[in-house]
Amino acid sequence: MSYLDSSNEKLNRLKKRGDIVILAIESSCDETACAIMRGKQLLSNVVATQIEIHRRFGGVVPEIASRNHTLAVENVVKEALVKANMTLKDIEVIGVTYGAGLLGALLVGVSYAKSLAYSLDIPLIAVNHIKGHVAANYIACPELVPPYVCLIASGGHTAICKVQDLNEIEIIGSTVDDACGEAFDKVARCLGLPYPGGVEIEKLASEGNCNIEMPLPFKGEEHFNFSYSGLKTAVINYIHNKEQKGEEYSKADVAASFQNRAIGMLVDNTIRATLKYGYKTIVIAGGVGANKLLRSKMSEEGKKHNINVIYPPLNLCTDNAAMIASETRILIESGAQCANIDLDGSANVRIFD
Repeated sequence: MSYLDSSNEKLNRLKKRGDIVILAIESSCDETACAIMRGKQLLSNVVATQIEIHRRFGGVVPEIASRNHTLAVENVVKEALVKANMTLKDIEVIGVTYGAGLLGALLVGVSYAKSLAYSLDIPLIAVNHIKGHVAANYIACPELVPPYVCLIASGGHTAICKVQDLNEIEIIGSTVDDACGEAFDKVARCLGLPYPGGVEIEKLASEGNCNIEMPLPFKGEEHFNFSYSGLKTAVINYIHNKEQKGEEYSKADVAASFQNRAIGMLVDNTIRATLKYGYKTIVIAGGVGANKLLRSKMSEEGKKHNINVIYPPLNLCTDNAAMIASETRILIESGAQCANIDLDGSANVRIFD
């Protein structure tokens, strides 16, 4: 019997249980992560970040990220096992991020996970990174069930989705150009702030005032799409014009005004979508979900309209393996098939494949 046939046979037996032990690996960008779950219980979640390494370059350097994943992956797996008080013999399924992300970085995690699954002769599940961000909310809120509206906001994706069932997800609005997190990084760079830009913009904005007019894309239009390219360009032009004229300006005010508009668009579109479709719950997914202004504004607007707003704790907003373990569990329960040992990484995947 082939590895794939054997894995699917084992998975069919395992999915009848609610306490499957899953080891998950995430390496899509600059965090090497491993988590272990038993059923819905998170036993360990280890993340090795490369932020300090890439900060000197102003952003993630793919080749450097890949090399550091190679150095870190075995150690984070070992640490996750120790924290969960388990050995590899206890692991029943392995989940791994196969996309989207930096191809070289993804290949490190995928290659390690394939080797581990094959050597242990256990099922391997391929996980979409973006669906993993959504699944982080099932850890933060175990009683969460569809239907709900989900806002996905990260460095690579910005979208609003209707989640009607665990695997029935429809995109109802998305960015037509830059992602929200990408715009934060680019504006931060223009302001001379270090990587990662989102955190630095948020810090600086707390010292400033929202007194600079910023453009509002799609004003008055009924759809739920986003555009951040024009907002980013407006900030860059404002800074350049001031500097060329030798005029003083407040970087804190620029950061505050930009952040207010960028976050305001996320909140406005998400609330409008939720009201239009008559849903009572909003779920936040992705790294931008750690932004304090987003969390406070969305919660405030949610209360006004009797809408429940759910978001993961800060450590589950940014890239981690707990969310990949959670999505692995969901895929198993939904009848997903195992990945074969020819599984490959993919830099670009549909938000929901």
